[in-house]
Amino acid sequence: MPLTQNVEELLRFLERSEPAKKFSAVVMPDFFLDRLVTYEGNLNHFSKAMAEVAERKGGSIHGIKQLELRGGNAANTAAALATLGAKVYPIISTSLLGLHLLKFYLDPFEVDLSHVKTGGKMSLTTAIELTHQGERVNVMMSDLGSLSEFGLDHLTPEDFQVLRESDYVCIFHWAATRRWGTQLVEGVFDYVRKKGKAKTYYDTSDPNPKKEEVSRLVKKVLLGKLVDIFSVNENEAFCYASQLDESASNLKEKMKPDELAKECARILAKNLSARVDLHTTTFAGSFTGNLEVTVPAFKISVLRATGAGDAWNAGNLFGDALGLPDNLRLTLANAVAAYYISSPEGEHPTLSKLVYFCSKQLSTIKD
Repeated sequence: MPLTQNVEELLRFLERSEPAKKFSAVVMPDFFLDRLVTYEGNLNHFSKAMAEVAERKGGSIHGIKQLELRGGNAANTAAALATLGAKVYPIISTSLLGLHLLKFYLDPFEVDLSHVKTGGKMSLTTAIELTHQGERVNVMMSDLGSLSEFGLDHLTPEDFQVLRESDYVCIFHWAATRRWGTQLVEGVFDYVRKKGKAKTYYDTSDPNPKKEEVSRLVKKVLLGKLVDIFSVNENEAFCYASQLDESASNLKEKMKPDELAKECARILAKNLSARVDLHTTTFAGSFTGNLEVTVPAFKISVLRATGAGDAWNAGNLFGDALGLPDNLRLTLANAVAAYYISSPEGEHPTLSKLVYFCSKQLSTIKD
């Protein structure tokens, strides 16, 4: 279905759906204080500039835009979901300073912060955004803080209560939970399966920092029928598909990136019980064993790359909670992400702002 028709149908649905259906979501386990460094050049220019400074035994590169902002998949998704109207419960490991910062960043959205753990060390990331092969990319360097040791033992009876009662339980950033990541997601999702009512939503983020554990994650969690919705980008889809089908590695040399991403999502859907939701810079898709739906991304001016996947996940969850058909759910998720990455302030859309954004994009598409 053409993008124009998808947007028109989505607008009709959203305009008659106010107030939006309320739903609750647990998001866990990460919050990072991010320093975003925006380099107006490509990777080669950046490498040359760094080398020149190093050759003179150190010094400064002036005129580099920098910004401190809320980071972490769970915290970012919490903000985007709450802005759309969901009730969000982050279960996060950080420090007392981290909690104060979370209050600063999330209190305006009425996020419930009563499940935040403050006995550890705050997680920090420096993200360098630059251009590579014509696209904006981000390279993130992280101090994981106490997140690396976060596990099931850190959960309280109050945490388990909210896991039982929520409509969605979402876990992110598997590689950052260095020690107990697989056990954490296995234990939480198994508990929700047995005691709760929630759909389980999983986005591991980049698994490569803990690639030695990927096969165990696939066996224990992905093949364990614990995940209802598995959200991946093209790189993650390839990583997990390669674990499930040896032919995936050979396809990398034969297929264009978008087609490779789709084929990897098909492999995942064939082998897993979860619905596989794929998001890329050019399209998004939903894949199950016998059905696939793809929709194109919006063409907008990209002002940032960091946090785009978190915004997309929030839109995807929101569309799922509204019961949208796949094509409209994916279009909504793309719209939420497009709004965020094209916003000069880096803000997430409310429902009314999302409707206005889609209306404006519809005019642009038709023109």
